[in-house]
Amino acid sequence: MTHTQERLTPREHYDRNGYAIFRDVLDPDLMAEVDEHVAWLQRRHPDVRPEQLGHKYVKDDPFWIRLVSDDRLLDIAEQFVGPDIALFASHYISKPPYSGQPVLWHQDGSLWPLDPVEVTTLWLSVDHSTTENGCLRVVPGSHLRSFEPVRVSDEVENVLGVDIEVDVDESEVLDVVLAPGDVEVHHPNIVHGSNANTSPRRRCGLTIRYIPTSTRITHPEQPFPSAFLLRGEPGVNVYQPRPRYVEGTHLAFRGCEDWG
Repeated sequence: MTHTQERLTPREHYDRNGYAIFRDVLDPDLMAEVDEHVAWLQRRHPDVRPEQLGHKYVKDDPFWIRLVSDDRLLDIAEQFVGPDIALFASHYISKPPYSGQPVLWHQDGSLWPLDPVEVTTLWLSVDHSTTENGCLRVVPGSHLRSFEPVRVSDEVENVLGVDIEVDVDESEVLDVVLAPGDVEVHHPNIVHGSNANTSPRRRCGLTIRYIPTSTRITHPEQPFPSAFLLRGEPGVNVYQPRPRYVEGTHLAFRGCEDWG
């Protein structure tokens, strides 16, 4: 399926189709640091599958917070959640060559402890993300549906372990092809997923879940490990303190001395 956002603003395209694409958001130098960060995390957590480098590692990681609080990303997020912005969660899904796991069809918002479910995901492409290496796939317009029932699914090894209890018509599916530094934004109700990576090239992306600070994180663990105030007024949540950079403990990056 092909889809275009020509002649629509990103917000208009998002409202109509449930997603929007922003090209060349982050510069190559920062993306090189992101690539280094993924490799550093994998060395630090060798027993964790690279598709599972998720939010529990964020609170102690200065570079991660530096990345998700980049003004270029927050300026995009503000178009969808308003000026008071918090991080709810963030997750690298790095699919290794030949063996990268699929993400089965799901709707993000049905899985999350948020009240109300006002949240927008920015999907930052770390690698070239293509049909061949398991790019993000969306069903345009499906954000207008309510949440579908979710079932446990372990017939094949997959990232989330669940999928939705409805069949998806492949003729309605859009493959979201992105280059490093591109960002796709999607609605919490949109049906989306991705195929396994059976190609010789890695496919890595970073999901960043931004919420307005009026949305409450209802998880019993407070503050939630990846809850950070990033812009504006704090609203209704308790937040993690910004982690300090410690030489020899954390990944060094441009500007890390300002995190000391």
